[in-house]
Amino acid sequence: MKPSPLPVILFLQGPPSGFWPQLAEAFASRGAKTLRVNFSLGDWLYWRRRGAINYRGSLEAWPEFLAKLIDDHGVTDILYYTDRLPYHVEAARVAATRGVNCYSVEFGYLRPDWLTLEKGGMGSFSHFPVDPDTIRSIAAEVDEPDMGVRYTHTFGQEAFNEVTYNLASYFGWAFFPKFDADKYYDPLLEYMMWFPRMVTSRRAKRNTRQIEATLDQPFWLLGMQLQSDYQVRANSHYAHLKDMLEETIGSFARNAAPKDRLVVKLHPLDNGWERWDKVAGSIAERHRVADRVVVIDGGDLQALIKHSNGVLVVNSTVGLHSIQALRPTKVLGVAIYDIDGLTHQGPLDTFWREPEPVDADLVRDLVKALAATIQVKGNFYNPHGRALAAGAMADRILNGSVNEPGAFVTPPPRLVKAEMRKNETGGNGRVPEAHRMPLSQSLAARSMIDTQASGFVGRNVNDNLPPPDAPGGQPPVRARKTSEDHGRDQSSRPR
Repeated sequence: MKPSPLPVILFLQGPPSGFWPQLAEAFASRGAKTLRVNFSLGDWLYWRRRGAINYRGSLEAWPEFLAKLIDDHGVTDILYYTDRLPYHVEAARVAATRGVNCYSVEFGYLRPDWLTLEKGGMGSFSHFPVDPDTIRSIAAEVDEPDMGVRYTHTFGQEAFNEVTYNLASYFGWAFFPKFDADKYYDPLLEYMMWFPRMVTSRRAKRNTRQIEATLDQPFWLLGMQLQSDYQVRANSHYAHLKDMLEETIGSFARNAAPKDRLVVKLHPLDNGWERWDKVAGSIAERHRVADRVVVIDGGDLQALIKHSNGVLVVNSTVGLHSIQALRPTKVLGVAIYDIDGLTHQGPLDTFWREPEPVDADLVRDLVKALAATIQVKGNFYNPHGRALAAGAMADRILNGSVNEPGAFVTPPPRLVKAEMRKNETGGNGRVPEAHRMPLSQSLAARSMIDTQASGFVGRNVNDNLPPPDAPGGQPPVRARKTSEDHGRDQSSRPR
């Protein structure tokens, strides 16, 4: 087929909402042609418009299929959500050989009210600059962003669409029998784990309030992420988050002041599969700091950040909250905001005693530069926010202004550091075959975790915490009670 003189936009997997069809309509109204590839029944369910091709081949055959599709239809641009999904990794590779632009679409770095539109990739593969002077230069060219919250959605909206998409893909295997979801857990079991969590949620919140009541300076905050998150699997060197806990708690034990505590805050969407309280407790006991390490499920993130000595993350947007609050921050993986002047650049062992301060002017410049170049005002679930974002994204892609002005650095400036860390462990972000268990084996493995919990049986690290009125108890953190927002992490669809 002769290439079209018009832009041809190929949509791969998208967010579980009506955003992808609305974005396609925005392109069409501006004269571009659109195509779509469905890989699963969930993809089909959330597209439901013309221009879709149902791909039922294997992951191994996908690159050849895509190359022919690009050539036959004259594809000029490819869009995808979750850039490290195996199909999207291969799409970026094939596109690079044919001069086709790829764009990652995700929840925004600037929460809430923003979405990410980044050329090339995110995390380790982001082309956004790391040089502070370049960021300052970009900020000097652009307007102040509108940081008002205008387009909200409920947790129920997001959860309903995530569950609908994933279960449709799970039970629709007969329609797409070779689809490789690259899931870390069996999806059905993962959702089943929410039932006991819902039963115990009140008790967990009560325990968290009791723990918060004992917290005062000095303490450090560690923001956990989801084990299934691609930000952990593809943009950190940790094969498992228990390795991160081992490294962090061990460093804390060796280097933090004797009166310091470490508060491990679970992600609000953690369903309890990994039993992080028991894992952290086992590690803390081994390092003889079990009385100084506490695990909380819930709590007020902003208040905890404000009252902490500093914050540690793998690469969560909690780190952005932290630097905006001007708290010392240590990134353990690869993050877009891990920049000299914003985060601690020295080794982890030095963070506890000599944390590097945050440059408030550089924080403001980073927010301006992000908003102008790779962030779009809007929301996947709010109808008005969806319409606004769809139009803005279509305009930016068609006029070539994504990552502009000046925020596209080649090669990706974080990639060398990321690859060096990955080479130490051999991580590649894919789910190892050992984790691809049938449901029955997953249930058996889960039972073993419940009873053994990494060798720390029947005890919780928080059992060592004195009550507020006991000797050694601390005055309370003055925290609001309602906020549990960790910020949705990039590449946020759990895999």
